[in-house]
Amino acid sequence: MEIETAQVMTIRLKKEPLWKRMWKERWLYILMLPGVAFFAIYKYVPMWGVLMAFQRYQPHLGVMGSEWVGLRHFERFFSEPQFWTLLRNTLYIAILDTGVFFPLTIILALMLNELRSEIYKRTVQTLVYVPHFLSWVVVVGISYILLTTEGGIINELLALIGMEKVQFLMSEFWFRPLIILQMIWKDAGWGTIIFLAALAGVNPSLYEAARIDGANRWRLLWHITLPSIRSVVVILLILRLGNFIDLGFEQIFLMLNAMNREVGEVFDTYVYQVGMQQGQFSYSAAVGLFKAVVGLILVVSANWLAKRLGEEGIY
Repeated sequence: MEIETAQVMTIRLKKEPLWKRMWKERWLYILMLPGVAFFAIYKYVPMWGVLMAFQRYQPHLGVMGSEWVGLRHFERFFSEPQFWTLLRNTLYIAILDTGVFFPLTIILALMLNELRSEIYKRTVQTLVYVPHFLSWVVVVGISYILLTTEGGIINELLALIGMEKVQFLMSEFWFRPLIILQMIWKDAGWGTIIFLAALAGVNPSLYEAARIDGANRWRLLWHITLPSIRSVVVILLILRLGNFIDLGFEQIFLMLNAMNREVGEVFDTYVYQVGMQQGQFSYSAAVGLFKAVVGLILVVSANWLAKRLGEEGIY
């Protein structure tokens, strides 16, 4: 009877004109307006600038008046010898980010969830959240204070115990590990928030039933906790793949120098170099569009694969 009533209501709603339905839910639409306005102004309107990637853009002519050159900038980008170096460096750091940083946020969330003392748990959470609010300038500055060969704390300790000082900041070998360690220290705690929220929604009766059956904490983790947050993990991983080669500009730019540029130059810093420093606006727009297309392909592919494996996906 309830199902039939719901079906009748659905049919009636469909028969009503759209404007009537919108008027009935007008306060919800009004509540939604700020979010829609934000995305329209800052996400969709700027997409008009994508046209620059297919033009020889001249600021005094504007987007509509600049000469159309088609795919010439993309042909140049893919034929540049530097392209393969940029791709290798970007993929290397992106794989470390996805393979090390992302799982670590899950592990940290699981560890925090296992703490029984609320006071201790809140204290630890606060300590791991705080670095997120520091800018990359501060984080890199701390790294310099710790690692520089001239008065750096770590190198001074190495010298104190009779070891040679290590040029961490100038070394190609240490560049990528330092990037990942900085990411972990700054954002791993902040990344646990959504996972902790998902863990809070796990039904406690499942744990109680498992304990009655003799399950230990590892069994509870493996058979209840992880399956309960699996859908959240999949969705966040898919969304993260959208920014797979978008590593961010500020951190890597601040860590770059003449000695580690060969392994540190990525697409983000390259766009700044050719776009802002050299004024090649159309060419840098083409590089940025290439990054966006790769991210879109990864998201669509990962979502399709997730659905094939029985997960919900993001759409």
